[in-house]
Amino acid sequence: MSEPIAVNGDMAIAMAWKQINPDVVAAYPITPQTIIVEAYSDFVADGTVDTEYVCAESEHSALSICVGSSAAGARVATATASAGLAFMWEMLYVTSSMRTPIVMAVANRTLSGPINIHCDHSDAMGARDSGWLQIFGENVQEAYDNTLMAFRIAEHMKVRLPIMTCLDGFIITHALERFELLEDEKVKAFVGPYQPVRPLLDVKTPTTYGPIAMPEYYYEIKYQIVTAMMNAMDVARQVMAEFAELTGRKYDLVEGYRTEDAEYLMVAMGSTAGTVRFVVDQLRAQGKKVGAVKVRLFRPFPADDMAKFLKGKKAVAVLDRAMSPGTGAALYMDVLESASRMKDAPRISNYVYGLGGRDIMPGQLSTVFEEIMAGKGERVNYLGVRL
Repeated sequence: MSEPIAVNGDMAIAMAWKQINPDVVAAYPITPQTIIVEAYSDFVADGTVDTEYVCAESEHSALSICVGSSAAGARVATATASAGLAFMWEMLYVTSSMRTPIVMAVANRTLSGPINIHCDHSDAMGARDSGWLQIFGENVQEAYDNTLMAFRIAEHMKVRLPIMTCLDGFIITHALERFELLEDEKVKAFVGPYQPVRPLLDVKTPTTYGPIAMPEYYYEIKYQIVTAMMNAMDVARQVMAEFAELTGRKYDLVEGYRTEDAEYLMVAMGSTAGTVRFVVDQLRAQGKKVGAVKVRLFRPFPADDMAKFLKGKKAVAVLDRAMSPGTGAALYMDVLESASRMKDAPRISNYVYGLGGRDIMPGQLSTVFEEIMAGKGERVNYLGVRL
């Protein structure tokens, strides 16, 4: 293990890509992702890597280039955020349907309007049904670690699906944190060489990518994505276990904190998970039986893993940094589904927070715990909004 250094999350991802040295990176800069592709283009220009780097004219074009390159047999990475991810919308579905295991860093940023460049999860939530795996990091170290694991998970022969490595815009992308970089040779050994499947450039085995699919075949092709998604959970567990042996940093699909004897839980994703643990420690010091659950793998959603944490609890607050107007937000609905067949399921409430980058403070989370412990709160609550 190298000596700890201070970097931001964007640079950590660029450094991970540098160690992996993908064959192709095609991207278009957009705040707060830009540092990733700027830094990586410097590595290419310096000859540190031999990646074919393409600065495309748009995000739609960038992902199109990535899909073509992956279909041709290349290991591919890209990055985007917010409106850039939205501009890729058509190609997101094409990417998963063509089973091209592209790794894309998503610097989570709110979607307009009004225009806003700060963090929430509305971009990733909008893409949650596109057939991409989604993994969320809490800090700079996890942004780096998730990237290394993402290549292994996406490229596994039982998966072969694209994956988003999500990190909170500005909170992680731009903040300097203590960070441990693995040695280059260890990264290369862990990630391994790329194994293309039926590449277009294999002229001895002609393959068609992206043909029209009529009703007789379309449904089955899409169902194959479901099967691969389910496979991805066991693959992710295996990869995380191997990563723990390599680094000592233990990760799981869903991670609990002080949950064993807890009666009340708070569920979160991304950087807020650390704030939740801080609040849990404060309330534990007051004798209150509270705990925290962090979701790392959001797609596929590990419902059985979540259910184990929910069993026997009295009430649960689910924090969503995005909203679904007219109903509960995405993470909340998944947690509800996890408890749907549970006898004596806990009372589960949704707390939408932090839209457009609004800060979430420990005092607000303490109030949420107090509400669910008192049996108060609506089914869906909007934390910190001025009414």
